[in-house]
Amino acid sequence: MALMELLKVALISVQRNRVRAVLTMLGIIVGVGAVIAMIGIGEGSRRASIAIIQNMGSNMLTIFPGAPGSHSHHGPQAMGSGEILREDDAQLIQEELAATTVHAATPQVQTTRPVVYQNANYVTQLQGTGPEFLRIRGWELLAGRFFTDADVKGMAKVCVIGQTVKDNLFPNGEEVLGQTIRVGRLPFQVVGLLERKGAGMWGDQDDLIVAPFTTIMKKVMGRTTIQRILVSAHEGEAELAESEITALLRQHLKVAPKEENPFNIRKQDDMVQAQTQQAGILTALLGVAASISLVVGGIGIGNIMLVSVTERTREIGIRRAMGATQRSILWQFLTEAIVLATLGGLLGVGVAFGAIAVLQRFQVPAVSETWAVLLGIGFSGLVGVVAGFLPALKAARLDVIDALRYE
Repeated sequence: MALMELLKVALISVQRNRVRAVLTMLGIIVGVGAVIAMIGIGEGSRRASIAIIQNMGSNMLTIFPGAPGSHSHHGPQAMGSGEILREDDAQLIQEELAATTVHAATPQVQTTRPVVYQNANYVTQLQGTGPEFLRIRGWELLAGRFFTDADVKGMAKVCVIGQTVKDNLFPNGEEVLGQTIRVGRLPFQVVGLLERKGAGMWGDQDDLIVAPFTTIMKKVMGRTTIQRILVSAHEGEAELAESEITALLRQHLKVAPKEENPFNIRKQDDMVQAQTQQAGILTALLGVAASISLVVGGIGIGNIMLVSVTERTREIGIRRAMGATQRSILWQFLTEAIVLATLGGLLGVGVAFGAIAVLQRFQVPAVSETWAVLLGIGFSGLVGVVAGFLPALKAARLDVIDALRYE
């Protein structure tokens, strides 16, 4: 029997029992839809996470005090609680490595404090840094100016605020530039407003106030050393920059050859790689969990095909008596199982697209992956072959006389 004839017979059989066919395909529809949707959620989450990391700055490296591996739940050495790094280390890195791998470097300190403007009181993150902060983080000003080297040297009480801080301290839309806000008893003049950056690895990036690190470090935090150094490497030079910074700091800090580094460098690329690996594991787990529905759907197709063979035993006997071969009977029922599974797979693709569209409306990072669609349809066809083979083999092996006698 020709392929087109087999497909025609299979479609006629499906149309003859539409309700049963739909119920049979239901497991495949759910399974394929779930596989594509779960893979879409996993891949969307991976892309969103990588975009967030890359949004933090281009080719950024962060240098923390403490040996590699000495991490707390806040990061290496509690995000820079050691006393190893000095403010001139950042200047040394930028001056020595500017010609090779480093684009910019700046010291940084960080703390959380309540900030007051008139009757508004808001707790936010204070970041003390240098004028290179905007270059390193790839950030732009929406209004005003950033502080200068002179502000850093003079420990000026000036600051630049993020959009979230603006929304909370100036809820009525007041002009923020030139206003004075207080951190404890210390007044800061707002000289700039950062553009909106969005979510980051550790929360809302716009929920911060940036000021000269000397002011925050000495007047707010009461310390004499910085917590970390932010570095921006030239494009594609992050690995080499890490090596050169390590060698330079070891020499500057007079670290003996056999001693481990008293600092730790975290590259943005490392975070991207780790996030990609985690997202890949999550996507695989979601895909495997969703595939269980396909297995259940395959069992349903196998059961229905066995019932169909029993119901059509006399039809099989008549076809065999008229000259149909065992092979043509085998292919007839196998094609019917494949058609059922493939139709279920195509409907499952439609369900997946609908689910992904709904998820995107609710801001869930889900995407439609072409390879996931092809995988779902291909796997549904494979399920049809596996589920329909035994019933088709049973139909092909029926004895002609017994089949003609069957009532």
